[in-house]
Amino acid sequence: MNKKETRASWWTDLYLIFFLFWMAILALGMAATHTNYLMVNAIFLGVTVCLILFTYFWGLVTGLLLNLGFVFAQILIVIYATQVDNRIIPWALAYWLFVPLLLSMSFYGVTDYTRQLQTQNAKLRSDLIERGAFDEDTNLRTTVSYIEDTAVFTETNRRFDLPVTTMIVRIRYFSEMRNMVSDGQLRELLKLVSGTIKKAMRTNDITYLLDRQNPTWAVLLFTNADGASIAAGRIKTNFAKDLAANEALANLDIRLVVGVASWDPDKMKTPYDLMNAGIKETEYDV
Repeated sequence: MNKKETRASWWTDLYLIFFLFWMAILALGMAATHTNYLMVNAIFLGVTVCLILFTYFWGLVTGLLLNLGFVFAQILIVIYATQVDNRIIPWALAYWLFVPLLLSMSFYGVTDYTRQLQTQNAKLRSDLIERGAFDEDTNLRTTVSYIEDTAVFTETNRRFDLPVTTMIVRIRYFSEMRNMVSDGQLRELLKLVSGTIKKAMRTNDITYLLDRQNPTWAVLLFTNADGASIAAGRIKTNFAKDLAANEALANLDIRLVVGVASWDPDKMKTPYDLMNAGIKETEYDV
């Protein structure tokens, strides 16, 4: 979280505290005057709620003007009651002069800074998607992240001699079945396969969606080919169960193919070599 987001978050919390504080003052004031001025409190409370809503929907300037108008109206009412009807207006009702205004301003502050945080979060999400770091529907990392992370994995392999393996997952005969699958079913299928793969992996294994057009997933693992093959079998078994339980896709005959390739520093030079080796292995998965 950057400084701007942190500042907006702090202001949101402060305005919320102010709003709750003035709500407590309003409650205490109404409790102290409810015996003789129940109708006045009820009417003014309704007006206060309207002022808060007007401030929220129409903006700060409109809210200020309406609140000032409410204050002016109260002053006229007091003048009329004391000068014409000779009534005594208790000072206990004076809280209606300023509490509605403060409630409107604090509530507007909460919503305004909340909207700023929402805008910043949406922009951050959009930037991540535009840069190709995450897929929008599945929230999986994409090819950009896969290439960067593979470089880290292979460097770990060089330093500590840990086995690094990639697992590539594809849908068998997808090009032939694409015309039979609607866009909604395709999105559901992407989410289903993504969820199945993530559930089958360990917490330190990273899952990626490399291609949406010809759905291709990848997993980076610190294990050898045998360990990855066991995980591949687990993915296929779990996917068959999840597919049968999915109403939108249960009528489709969908199967996965999985290719496993281990990093070989003597034959592979770049992360693309590892990825392409895994893709090549999917052709032999029958």
